[in-house]
Amino acid sequence: MPQLLSRRQTPDKDGLIQHVTPESAGWRYVGFDCFELAAGRTVTRHSGDRELCLVLVGGRASVRAGDQSWESIGERSGPFDGVAPYAVYVPPGCDYTVTAETDLELAVCSAPASGRFPARLIRPQDCERSERGSGSNRRLICNILFGNLDAESLLVVEVITPNGNWSSYPPHKHDTDDAPRETHLEETYYHRLSPPQGFAFQRVYTDDRSLDETMAVENGDVVMVPRGYHPVGAPHGYDLYYLNVMAGPKREWIFHNDPAHEWMLR
Repeated sequence: MPQLLSRRQTPDKDGLIQHVTPESAGWRYVGFDCFELAAGRTVTRHSGDRELCLVLVGGRASVRAGDQSWESIGERSGPFDGVAPYAVYVPPGCDYTVTAETDLELAVCSAPASGRFPARLIRPQDCERSERGSGSNRRLICNILFGNLDAESLLVVEVITPNGNWSSYPPHKHDTDDAPRETHLEETYYHRLSPPQGFAFQRVYTDDRSLDETMAVENGDVVMVPRGYHPVGAPHGYDLYYLNVMAGPKREWIFHNDPAHEWMLR
């Protein structure tokens, strides 16, 4: 089984710090790249047979996708600014270019698609922000490409977990294609911490414990969740952001809580 934890890498010549493909993850659907680009740098790619969600995690950029372009988008310096991001949906079979106008943190989320939807801008006001949980289970949700907007496979959401709190908790899973009880969705977590020298913990485990890994994640790391429950904890003093990418045979998020811990929801 491939390792579930991908450490942040020093930017390569293109600014790439994370590169997760279905092949490297050992699954079928989700891909995730992240770039750190200095102002003036450009990334040019082709979407191939996949739909993309380009998330401006922090910084400002101009984006071209096919024959459409959007100039100087991006209003936040980073993911802890308390506002929703700008993003761009890119269909399969499309050339795209992102030019950083300031230092830029760019996430490229991808999944298989046939080309049903056109390229479009996703503005902060198009995202859905909400608060979930209470007490030390409180977290802030921002749906970027979820039930709020159409896509073929992709589900993309941001979560802020305040320091000392838990998230993706009580532990839940979505690894069984059994709608309407549960859907099968692969998932990546792209983690960021504030202050950046912090760390958090994520456990990925199955009922039979054939998969049971607990990882200390640091700023810029990615955790892959092929199956199983996957709770996250943020230690005191360090706020945690993560960008989730999910995809599977059905674009619907139906999860199943770990029965051992579901009592706390009653």
